[in-house]
Amino acid sequence: MAIPISVKQLIEGNLIESERIELKKGFNPEAILHSMCAFANDFNNWGGGYILLGVSDNHDIIGLKEKQVDSIMKQLLDLSNKVQYPYFPIIEPVRYSGKMVIVLYCPGGPARPYKAPKSLGKKSKYMYYIRHSSATVIANTEEEKELIGMSNQIPYDDRINLKASIEDLDLQLMKVFLREINSDLNPNTLSFEDLCKSLNIVDGPKEYLKPKNVGLLMFSQNPEKYIKTPWIEVTVFHDRVGDKFEEEKFEGPISSQIKMALQYIRNAAIRERVQKVNTQAEAIRFFTYPYTAIEESLVNAVYHKSYEIDAPVEVRIELDRIDIISYPGPLPPLNKDNINDEIVISKRYRNRRIGDFLKELRLTEGKNTGFRKIRAAMKYNGSPKPVFITDEERVQFITRLLIHPDFKNEPITEPLNEPLNEPLNEPLNEPLNEPLNEPLNEPLKIDLIFDFIKLNPNCKRKDIEKNTKIPLGTLKRHLQELIGDGKIKKEGSDKTGGYVILGE
Repeated sequence: MAIPISVKQLIEGNLIESERIELKKGFNPEAILHSMCAFANDFNNWGGGYILLGVSDNHDIIGLKEKQVDSIMKQLLDLSNKVQYPYFPIIEPVRYSGKMVIVLYCPGGPARPYKAPKSLGKKSKYMYYIRHSSATVIANTEEEKELIGMSNQIPYDDRINLKASIEDLDLQLMKVFLREINSDLNPNTLSFEDLCKSLNIVDGPKEYLKPKNVGLLMFSQNPEKYIKTPWIEVTVFHDRVGDKFEEEKFEGPISSQIKMALQYIRNAAIRERVQKVNTQAEAIRFFTYPYTAIEESLVNAVYHKSYEIDAPVEVRIELDRIDIISYPGPLPPLNKDNINDEIVISKRYRNRRIGDFLKELRLTEGKNTGFRKIRAAMKYNGSPKPVFITDEERVQFITRLLIHPDFKNEPITEPLNEPLNEPLNEPLNEPLNEPLNEPLNEPLKIDLIFDFIKLNPNCKRKDIEKNTKIPLGTLKRHLQELIGDGKIKKEGSDKTGGYVILGE
């Protein structure tokens, strides 16, 4: 069975975080078994991960001997049976750069917690394995208790939906998705069932195959038939009292909802101003709200809301701010007291599959980057800092974006003249994931680099490049600028050293 993402994207791209990829230049059965078990346990609800055989830690393509591939495939099946309970990843041998590579796609398992033998010798003790950053480790006592407490707690988006059938999934939507992400999967050569299995959006025995909730959210024309309020509501207020307002509801596949809602918000709330400065040749351009901040805030709300609660994502465009609201609030350790801290780390996700699909569509990036990206976009635009709000019980989560001060006393939310009547699944004439003020400006890139190093001390250049998506040449230049400004330094050798913030 084929995997949905191409090997090229796994090796050279930045869609999948490094924590979710294990590279092995050869076949080490014991280490592979432990990583399979760790990805199956999916301790942080990241969505499992990938193991690539025949690729070195430096992403060099070593390749496997072709005569070994069949033998390795059989041994991988034996390893799958050694996991308690048996766990079977999707395995695909592929030719890449003229060499054979084997890819194991290891999604979070349906029957965690899983154990694996510490060694392949007889009577070996079974242990719980989890992922710590980019490493597979044995769970400590506290982690083991927590993992056992997660027994059979499958995130909602990865559960099957008994109210729906596989026929409720739309083949055309899948084809559009695969074309957009340049997938190696060919829907014309696979049966519909095999295509759904390759995308990991169905589960169950052949005679009772059912769609998963993430499949319905991404590839059903009417997910609201089977899932509570899976839509976005946008309200534009034209006065401070709240008597004059317009409402729009965006339904259908969530990726289409996001794109259509962003188009609507952009038309309703974003205005540009160009201001000439006597002391410089270039004029200053700024906006009521930076598009990047709105996009990131809305995608985060769709990604992190609970689809078990009867409450949609709400966007309220007031005269002086935009509130983007989702339910419930953030997961621990985030709370009302620390949510506006400069460095915020969420260790666990409510939905583990939605993020993968949105990342492949370039609608979101890696984990723990959202707040920093929103702050950086607001800062560069000259806007007030964003405010993140939740309550003691974490009932809701609000991202509040305040209008640029130069627009504060001007009416900008005039009633929209054109009705929004385009079908949700129609492609838009222009890509909506490109902000109005893109390409990403240089000060914003520097802020993103600095923030990433602050959050990840001793990180390597390749890690910064992968997570910030800043081209290598530009990244090298900005790193030298930050070193020259005395803000960062590089510790250790070129091979093993990393970057740190000075004065930390």
